Amino acid sequence: MVARETSPLKQTPLHALHLARGAKMVPFAGYDMPVQYTAGVMKEHLHTRKDAGLFDVSHMGQLLLKAKSGKVGDAALALEKLVPQDIVGIAPGRQRYAQFTNDDGGLLDDLMVANFGDHLFLVVNAACKAEDEAHLRAHLSEACEIVPLADRALIALQGPKAESALAKLCPDVSSMKFMDAGPRRVADIDCFVSRSGYTGEDGFEISVPADKAEALVTALLDNPDVLPIGLGARDSLRLEAGLCLYGHDIDTTTTPVEGALEWSVQKVRRSGGARAGGFPGADKILTQFAQGASRRRVGLKPDGRAPVREGAMLFADPTSTEQIGKVTSGGFGPSLNAPVAMGYLPTSLSALDTTVFAEVRGQRLPLKVAATPFVPNTYKR
Repeated sequence: MVARETSPLKQTPLHALHLARGAKMVPFAGYDMPVQYTAGVMKEHLHTRKDAGLFDVSHMGQLLLKAKSGKVGDAALALEKLVPQDIVGIAPGRQRYAQFTNDDGGLLDDLMVANFGDHLFLVVNAACKAEDEAHLRAHLSEACEIVPLADRALIALQGPKAESALAKLCPDVSSMKFMDAGPRRVADIDCFVSRSGYTGEDGFEISVPADKAEALVTALLDNPDVLPIGLGARDSLRLEAGLCLYGHDIDTTTTPVEGALEWSVQKVRRSGGARAGGFPGADKILTQFAQGASRRRVGLKPDGRAPVREGAMLFADPTSTEQIGKVTSGGFGPSLNAPVAMGYLPTSLSALDTTVFAEVRGQRLPLKVAATPFVPNTYKR
């Protein structure tokens, strides 16, 4: 083996707090991140479903997109050249889920886009943030100013008691609905707050100046309803919620239709809409809207107690040698006390309750195609 030099891991502004709280740290997307704390993944997961969990997601990328004309509508029109979503239609104080597409209809990344009144606020995935910024600069620099917010942390507060915990520091949040977003003052700190998250639970994501992050998180953790939660439970929570992990369930080889993300593409951008197409890969994606795709992301419930992990090959029957798909995310769902998974199957085998088989340690284990989310979401609409 040839030794390879690796870059030192980056640290979020909350790194010292994680260590002080007894976190087990692991490398993730180039950062030293907490995978769990002393409570352990199972208890952290269940606490988030019952009370409130606090997640450090400061590794994510945060950017502002400002039109040189000063009009937010111009920034929205510019961004629509890169995503298949209706960005113009995002009202001030609201946000929307979107994807950067490539010329073949695949997904370069998924992101959140908020309208802050005179500019757009974007949150992108950690592993893709350098490429996403370069992508924006390459295509939108003529019309827009792209401003990375490297001096901000990002935290998520998720769970049924998230509102009551955050309202103690920012009473305004009680009036927010799912996907509301904008500047808010939290514990006398100027923040950006959205009512959204990655767990299927009601909750918030809070962008805070890096030098104020530890003070804000400490204030939230002073509430006995709030526990710090690591990447382990974050992954099991989002899997139960049927939410995609970029680079696993969706990537440059999957289209929004194949990824079962049709709901995220508004009618105005589809064939016959007022601003149909005009984004990379539009021909392929809009053809799939009309005619369907040959494969589809589905939820999967294994029989028995054994989890079926990412990468497991899927087959139509116990003896076939022809692989028909694969598992892209899989593990144990603590809320269900049962294993759950997601993966890709031929569309002809994607109907609910269809039985397929995963190869696990030389054995074929049956799974049934299941509806997602596996755990009902509790967003405040």
